Amino acid sequence: MISLIKVEESGLHTTIQDSGRYGQQEYGIVPSGPMDPYAFKMANLLAGNAFDEAAIEMTMVGPSLTFLEDTVIAVTGAHLSPTVDNEKLPMWTSVYIRKGQTLRFGKPKYGARAYLAITGGMKTDKVLGSRSTHTKSQLGGIKGEALETGDVVPGIHYDKGELDKRKGKSLAHSLRPVYQSHHMVRVIPDVQEAYFKKEDVSTFYTHSYKITPQSDRMGYRLEGQKIRRNINEDILSEAVAFGSIQVPSDGKPIVLMADRQTTGGYPKIGTIIYHDLWKVAQLLPGQTISFQRGTVEEGHRWQLYEDNLFKTLQMACQQI
Repeated sequence: MISLIKVEESGLHTTIQDSGRYGQQEYGIVPSGPMDPYAFKMANLLAGNAFDEAAIEMTMVGPSLTFLEDTVIAVTGAHLSPTVDNEKLPMWTSVYIRKGQTLRFGKPKYGARAYLAITGGMKTDKVLGSRSTHTKSQLGGIKGEALETGDVVPGIHYDKGELDKRKGKSLAHSLRPVYQSHHMVRVIPDVQEAYFKKEDVSTFYTHSYKITPQSDRMGYRLEGQKIRRNINEDILSEAVAFGSIQVPSDGKPIVLMADRQTTGGYPKIGTIIYHDLWKVAQLLPGQTISFQRGTVEEGHRWQLYEDNLFKTLQMACQQI
């Protein structure tokens, strides 16, 4: 391992995330992982990595990072105006970075979260099988915290020949998500939908909701038409998932995100299909979301499409 990146400025909330800390939820350990799985995987693919390598997730205001060795990087997700030594850095493209160069981010143009992958991945220590940072329990990353000024991120040394093979790959514009101020996402209804009044379930699927400032990696609190219950009591706590939509007694939905709790006692009206989670993750406070009734089969079809897309792109990158 070598020291690869020095944090000059930390940004708003900058963390190291891999694909997540799975297999521990029965013990109350939160999975964490990327908020936008699509952009995260694409960053790793472009950098020549396996899809689950640790990368840096940046929220709204990016960090300033100096590279201590030559490497290849890819920045995907939200456009936070990245530059290298004050020259614009192309998004969704693998770029050769030389020792001593500094990556900075400026004015956010669209989206909420960007991802930085480096060839070989971030090689911080694994905790319970994952490098993902969960700040509330201080697991993963560097000392279990968001990156701070002065932190040094370890990585792997590659010679120039290997780095040259990995640079210059760019994702087709047709495969780059379009981040908007409003997104519609598909929801698989939960059996607990019966807890809510029928007219309010209809309202849920026909009205937009605003993302409130009380939203973070744990969950997005929504403001809009309240969803009233038929039964004025919570349920026994049960497992929840990334994208589960809980409705507490105040009638205001909460979308559970990457740092969600492992169980919950609020009734769930449904769960957002995995393929649409990036849309939620890239919304900012004040922007809006609406919901469309979906099916398990639809979720499976889109998951199969995404899996096949990544396999095809991975083979293409290996042949170039």
